[in-house]
Amino acid sequence: MIVGSSAAMLTPFANSRIVVAECYGDGMTAVPEWMRPPRPEGWYADDLDELPQAPRHTELIDGALVFMMSPQRAWHGRLVTALVLALSEQAPPGVEVEREMTIRLDERNRPEPDLLATTTPYDPDRTYYKPDEVLLVVEVVSAESAHRDRTVKLRKYAEAGIAHYWRIEDEDGSPVVHAYELDGPTRAYAPSGVFRHQVRTPVPFPITLDLARLLPARRS
Repeated sequence: MIVGSSAAMLTPFANSRIVVAECYGDGMTAVPEWMRPPRPEGWYADDLDELPQAPRHTELIDGALVFMMSPQRAWHGRLVTALVLALSEQAPPGVEVEREMTIRLDERNRPEPDLLATTTPYDPDRTYYKPDEVLLVVEVVSAESAHRDRTVKLRKYAEAGIAHYWRIEDEDGSPVVHAYELDGPTRAYAPSGVFRHQVRTPVPFPITLDLARLLPARRS
């Protein structure tokens, strides 16, 4: 769900109730106060730290709040957990692997990837990372996030200067890694490989993954 879309940004603040209600459907009569944009142009990245009522996984895309409302599949959760463990074991000193932490790309964009690798030391009070602190972003695609992961985030992570992006798709129950590497002069990603059985890459640090071993075997 997206609250505060481009249409909302062009709407007077007094009408924000109407825009948010449309996200819920015609049956919605009362809108929580915290869901109303604090200004006509929507939310800013720092606003996310002032929204304790928001769902746990709330992102900001172009000044609009994006909520993950549908239940997450076990496939997605198991895969993300296995990737965090595997990458953490292979990360060199000075590199940390984080799960579900936002990246403050700019004033109006603060997406939350499924995991990332960062050069910044662990800080228990941290709520986001900056692009120049991030080596790798990984998004595991779900039905709800497919468009954003394949197009919107692909462009935004590149424009922010993040060197490596992995998009992981479900192909008949097996994870397939679509890897991208940043082309500096154009600030756009170039495909660097599609991995169906094993990932073996020297960047952003030496990584070897047996993709079939990341998920439990399906039981008949």
